[in-house]
Amino acid sequence: MKKFRKVLDGLTTSSPGGTLGSPSCGSAAGTPTSAPTPRDIDIQETLVSENFQLCKTVRHGFPCQPTTLAFDPVQKLLAIGSRTGGVRILGGAGVDCFCQHESTAAVLQLNFLINEGALVTACADDTLHLWNLRQRRPAILHSLKFNRERITFCHLPFQSKWLYVGTERGNTHIVNIESFILSGYVIMWNKAIELCTKTHPGPVVHLSDSPKDEGKLLIGFESGTIIQWDLRGKKADFRIYYDEAIHSVSWHHEGKQFMCSHSDGSLTMWNLRNTTKPFQVTFPHGKIQKDGRKESCKPILKVEYKTSRSSEPFIIFSGGLSYDKAGRRPTLTIMHGKAITVLEMDYPIVEFMALCETPYNNEVQEPYAVVVLLEKDLIVVDLTQSNFPVFENPYPMDIHESPVTCTAYFAECPPDIIPILYSIGAKHKKTGYSQKEWPVAGGTWTLGSHTYPEIILTGHADGSIKFWDASAITLQMLYKLKTSKAFEKAKPGEGRAAELVEEDPFAVQMVSWCPQSRIFCVVGISAHIILYRFSKYDANTQIASLEVRLDSEDVISPSENENNPCFSEPGSHSPQTHHQHPASPGCRTPEGNKESVPGLKVKDRMGRVPPGYQAELVVQLLWVDGEAPQPITSLDINSAYGLMAFGNCNGLAVVDYLQKAILLCMSTVDLYGGADPYQRLTRSPRRNRQSTSEFCMRGLSNFYSDSKKRIRTSHQSLTELSDNQQSIDMERSKSPTSVHYPTSLHNDPRVLPEPVASLRASHCSPVFYLLDNVKGPGRKLSLPTDLKTDLDHVNGHCTSPTSQPCSAGKPRVPMGPDSGPRLTRRGPGRPPFRKAQSAACMEISLPVSHTEVGYASRRAMLQQFHGVTMYSHDEHHSTASYGWSDRESRENSFSRSRSSSVSSIDRDTKEAITTLQFGESYGRKSVALPTPCLWVGTSLGMALLIPMSIPTEQEERMEEPVTIGPSSTVLTLKGSVLRFSFLDCLGGLIQSPYEVWRDLNAPEDPDRPRRRKLVNFSPSSSQDTYGEGHLAVVCSERQAKVLLMPSQSVLFVHNITESSFVLRADVVSVSNSVCLACFCANGHVMTLSLPSLRPLMDVNYLPMTDMRIARTFCFTNGGQALYLSSPTEIQRITYSQEMCDNLQEMLGELFIPIETPEAQNRGFLKGFFGGNSNNFDREELFGEASAGKASRGLAQHIPGQAGMEGMKVAASGVVGDLARARIALDERGERLGELEDRTVLMMTSAETFSKHAHELMLKCKDKKWYQF
Repeated sequence: MKKFRKVLDGLTTSSPGGTLGSPSCGSAAGTPTSAPTPRDIDIQETLVSENFQLCKTVRHGFPCQPTTLAFDPVQKLLAIGSRTGGVRILGGAGVDCFCQHESTAAVLQLNFLINEGALVTACADDTLHLWNLRQRRPAILHSLKFNRERITFCHLPFQSKWLYVGTERGNTHIVNIESFILSGYVIMWNKAIELCTKTHPGPVVHLSDSPKDEGKLLIGFESGTIIQWDLRGKKADFRIYYDEAIHSVSWHHEGKQFMCSHSDGSLTMWNLRNTTKPFQVTFPHGKIQKDGRKESCKPILKVEYKTSRSSEPFIIFSGGLSYDKAGRRPTLTIMHGKAITVLEMDYPIVEFMALCETPYNNEVQEPYAVVVLLEKDLIVVDLTQSNFPVFENPYPMDIHESPVTCTAYFAECPPDIIPILYSIGAKHKKTGYSQKEWPVAGGTWTLGSHTYPEIILTGHADGSIKFWDASAITLQMLYKLKTSKAFEKAKPGEGRAAELVEEDPFAVQMVSWCPQSRIFCVVGISAHIILYRFSKYDANTQIASLEVRLDSEDVISPSENENNPCFSEPGSHSPQTHHQHPASPGCRTPEGNKESVPGLKVKDRMGRVPPGYQAELVVQLLWVDGEAPQPITSLDINSAYGLMAFGNCNGLAVVDYLQKAILLCMSTVDLYGGADPYQRLTRSPRRNRQSTSEFCMRGLSNFYSDSKKRIRTSHQSLTELSDNQQSIDMERSKSPTSVHYPTSLHNDPRVLPEPVASLRASHCSPVFYLLDNVKGPGRKLSLPTDLKTDLDHVNGHCTSPTSQPCSAGKPRVPMGPDSGPRLTRRGPGRPPFRKAQSAACMEISLPVSHTEVGYASRRAMLQQFHGVTMYSHDEHHSTASYGWSDRESRENSFSRSRSSSVSSIDRDTKEAITTLQFGESYGRKSVALPTPCLWVGTSLGMALLIPMSIPTEQEERMEEPVTIGPSSTVLTLKGSVLRFSFLDCLGGLIQSPYEVWRDLNAPEDPDRPRRRKLVNFSPSSSQDTYGEGHLAVVCSERQAKVLLMPSQSVLFVHNITESSFVLRADVVSVSNSVCLACFCANGHVMTLSLPSLRPLMDVNYLPMTDMRIARTFCFTNGGQALYLSSPTEIQRITYSQEMCDNLQEMLGELFIPIETPEAQNRGFLKGFFGGNSNNFDREELFGEASAGKASRGLAQHIPGQAGMEGMKVAASGVVGDLARARIALDERGERLGELEDRTVLMMTSAETFSKHAHELMLKCKDKKWYQF
């Protein structure tokens, strides 16, 4: 329990307009005010370290870089292996399990122990693993590491405990699955082939036992050699030598013939009676050319030969297309009788597998579906219908349909939001799927008791946003929103945004959503913001548009702050709104007109929009002189206030979306007013540094090996490197004729008598193309901007310009080809790189070496994290063959060492707006009641407070202006400010005010007029008296502070990290209390108590933090978090002990006790003439008694998991085994009861028969033979 005794107001406070005493101190110092003194604060903290435990919960999405798959036909489970060592096991609804090999070696092959609850994995590190699936969280029971040979193929016969393992040397080993010990029985390659053969047959590519006789093993070698090995006689029955390499072999169920696929695109059929040559050779996609020769075809990588009772056999294969048709999609061919169906796929085929009714290979297979594992998708084709439709996939496999660029996680949402979103999203679902149920339906899952509504939002590169229902650790698509529909379709090469981001000008950078009011805001990569309202009705609407211009030209003097770690990132910014007005007196005369246009053209006509989220307002930052605006770095929206605030590295803007007006637009330095703690200098003219540009280009081309990488910058642009410690000067250019914000003020009595600082000009930095192998200095890497030099000083308050609202949907400058001078590319004489205007103030030191790539500092890492959205155009659109590369690892690696050229870069970067938060607070120390305020955090660690005056009545709110008072500096912190949050004096979390959702398109009700209903969580609402104040929690990259408002006294300070820096921070509710959760760049996840900032948990969760995780990591209430673990998967974790304890209940059960189907009765003749397979005893043949022990150095046995986790797993497995044993006993008892009933019936029938026989005997006893 923490008590705050006699917190005297004014001890560490500053006057409303006073200057800061020391930049490095926790709070400013000044004269005491007459603000009310709070009473004794008594807050009991209930959270302790025992409330926290970090663990993974579930993984959603498509397995990244898949390699293989397997299917259990009895349990109906599907397993997918990946190149990173992961295994996904899929079943029915809610049955989705992820397993990870510690070695992270690629999974080469998977084999289910059919209906036994186990799985064997063969990995690229030549290790076999046995997974126990009879528990909710599978664990490895045994591992076997091969030391001398490389594993190439594995085969596990049905109901066998002996696994055949083929190696790269051509040998075949046998492993006991129960003990995971290698048998002494080995089939050596030199014994398998004839002695006269002079060449090595190659690696083993196929192993299978004959359906006719289990004692016969068919071995296929890569060179084209096929051998049937007699396991009893230890000799080869026959040998086949074929000219073409073999890729796969498939048996006919009778065991008399088999089919092979070859590298020349052919299929061969072989009969065991005559193995000298194939009795049938076909080229399914090969045509005869005019000269009589067959055209060359691609290899057929896999073939499956499946029989059916009611129809012709199915021959299913992948590949085999002719080489002459370039650019054809990958195909799966289904040959059914004389009909040939070619199914084109969107991505390369990794593997496919036919699903059959029976697990026995010597019975008619009856295939009913085929699972096709693609490089980036999973589809199942229905074979029971002639048109072969696909099944609707119930798993969220399309998260990566367009590359994910941002994520958001909302727990404890309003319960009605999910059904509404689902009902609207269901209207836009695709049709044409198979009407049958999804065939992969294994396992069981029940809805646990610890569930609540959760929604995950994913923003994508194509501008789409997906809403996912994440309740109860599942993931289901609810609704999809396309932001591109708010803009006109640009013609090729038209529009400013198309100059640099031609493929994805609408890529989503960040989102802000209020579930209560259903107001939704989207920030795009083209520096645009779209505001959406939700409606259940379609409507005719016209999208309003606003245009904002932000420029800058000042920097901080290096002499003042170069030794201060808190103020290492200088910058001053001066914005302008895009309105034409006369120049203010005293400003420098511009030398010519400059072009200021928006990057995208908003639809300016009335249009019919469907139900769902409907665009209402679009705000765009303007291009200036062909230079793209700086990306938006922070956003916040408040439905109760009707305001939206956003900022970038140039400044801050506040928009009234109810009146469609711009309230505030000023640079960061102007927010300080006269209390600016920095000495700012005007930039000197830019110099031509060709050598530096070439060095930058060289380093970047080494950093990205792809032919083209697009890097989007949301918090900053790329910083040019310098070998010395001096800042590189920027070139000064001319100022446009467009002038600044109007100086007219409203005579509102609520306006505070504080001057608003001057407005300055600015310039922006665009998105970059990073090109590999840049040739020539004229290649466009960026479009540099020119600095503006005119200054316009405006005194007074920034109010709502009701006389200048932007017309709905009408851009200020037309976007046609004749709207202005075309954008010209930079010539060879000017450097292709410019000094970046960093919003998060980050150093960059890109290596030139080709061998190792890393980020030189936290700034360079944040260069990627804060919205530098990296994804490859090739990864997004290409369908090339699936190659193994280390591109992902090179993209995601970074080092945390300090750069030698940090200071010179930091001196020349800008002060960005890094976080914004609306809320009820105290704008000055002298005020007694809370008012609407905007908290502003910057990259220099400054926390600013801007009070506002908002009309309360609905009519006044739509007509009267919103007044914004001058800002005041509250405190400084180390590093960029990341998060604001507010607590009442009882320690409870104060939520932001919001407006209750109302459908503006609903039919009018005269009795109940639609009026705004606001819910306001005032700091004094939960307390006895007014004027008590509240606590403000401020977190930066390195530090967290708790303030008492309105006195602005710092109560608690905690240095979160010294060696690293915080990437994400949020105040969340856990176990009926609140805490501060932080995720650091070194992979640590930490929680701090509130308000005392006492450390509760510090777990080194990730050994290596990569860029993707840093960009997408987010916390939410309930002790949960998520991040994008791969380009296609979302990993959810929990740091709550309560949820960890209930996780077993929430997960699905993989294994269900099911009776194995009985084999069909083969009949007397088939059993007599079909071979003696039933007499084959593998134990007698492969056991240690007869085969001996294997060589000690050949393989090493590794036991399964140990420790407490293994014990827990084992305990859960024992409980499951006991439950299954109980079920088996019950079933056995039922069967015994049925048997007893049948025995009684048989006895009764026998007695009746005996009685009738005795009567018949007595009747015929005395008769002679001739009397019958």
